[in-house]
Amino acid sequence: MKSDQLFAKAKKILPGGVNSPVRFYEPYPFFATSALGSKLTTADHQIYLDYCMGYGAMILGHGYSSVIEAVRSQLDKGTLFCVPTESEIKLAEMICQVVPCGEMARLVNTGSEATMHAIRLARAFTKRKGVIKFEGGYHGAHDYVLVKAGSGMASLPASEGTLDEASAHTKVVPYNNPAELERAIEKNRDTACVITEPVLANIGLVLPEKGYLNEVRKITEQNDIILIFDEVVTGFRLALGGASEFFGLMPDLVTFAKALGNGLPIAAIAGKKEIMNKLAPAGSVYQASTFAGNPVSVAAGIATLETLTEAKNTIYPRIAKTCDSIVGGIKDILTRAQLDCTVNSIGSMFQLFFTSERVKDQSGAKKANAKMFRKLFDELLKQDIFIPPSQFETCFLSYAHTEDDADKTIEAYDKAFREIKK
Repeated sequence: MKSDQLFAKAKKILPGGVNSPVRFYEPYPFFATSALGSKLTTADHQIYLDYCMGYGAMILGHGYSSVIEAVRSQLDKGTLFCVPTESEIKLAEMICQVVPCGEMARLVNTGSEATMHAIRLARAFTKRKGVIKFEGGYHGAHDYVLVKAGSGMASLPASEGTLDEASAHTKVVPYNNPAELERAIEKNRDTACVITEPVLANIGLVLPEKGYLNEVRKITEQNDIILIFDEVVTGFRLALGGASEFFGLMPDLVTFAKALGNGLPIAAIAGKKEIMNKLAPAGSVYQASTFAGNPVSVAAGIATLETLTEAKNTIYPRIAKTCDSIVGGIKDILTRAQLDCTVNSIGSMFQLFFTSERVKDQSGAKKANAKMFRKLFDELLKQDIFIPPSQFETCFLSYAHTEDDADKTIEAYDKAFREIKK
């Protein structure tokens, strides 16, 4: 069955035909049947070079052998026990060994779950209610933080069904503006935590200005406010120790997901022992889950971190070099084509904005021409290149992407820009 036929069938049983709104684009999304390395294969037997990579989850690439072998081995032993396993201890230890602030860890299932409970922890520890987040930051689809959010929410005014009461204590300030953060704290002395993506990756890709994250850390420390780094995207991707290692900063709590399992559903909260010990049963902050620390995902997490740890001096420089090659090639093309575009990149992540202005916050990202971006997406798809279909997402590379892939990608962007200009 072809993707259009599958989508027609899906719409009859799945709301909107998909199980996550970011997967939809007009007239219908392609349906995948398999993936390996840097490539996806569709129901129409089309092979795409993938720059979505599970929205950042596939740091090693699709079907990475050591991860697959670990999962296959665990399947033979059992899939769910709902009692502790030694593997859970091992994975938590591995996380804490590489994460700068990691003194204890709690394994959970999703990024949304991790951020929700990290905020609850901060409130319990400080005995305060207020939460400060940044415009365009996406921290999951729960009521605490679904306010002026990025990702799929970036193109929507709000979500129906959320409780105003749940987000009444959540304040939103511009990213890359420490003065606005200080003002928000001055107005709300009941602030328990500041939660931020160290690098915004759900409003396109927006990088922190030089010294900005240090200012955020300084401001939160001066006001005895818990700083939560939401590293669902950047964790184990920017560096083995995530953005905390990359920028040399020590938040109080960090949340992880995506790259932790290289495609298997797993997430974690890590941080200072005095805060983490507030979690039940050690403390009175309740968090529970049938599937938390499930053996299959834990096996994938261990295999992923073992690979990243053993080959970190090869993996991270190689991915960054390939990304730099693509970004450099795109910038050269843009200069020749005289198109008003800005390209942001860091490590293994990049995104192009159809605007001549520097994009350093949500306001700048929203000025970009989303219709032109959609034309770019369509043209790249014709060249067998799959990038996330929204202007407000980020392109990701993996260890599986090669220099040949980079050359093909640059050539595809060149052809796409020429078509767009016609």
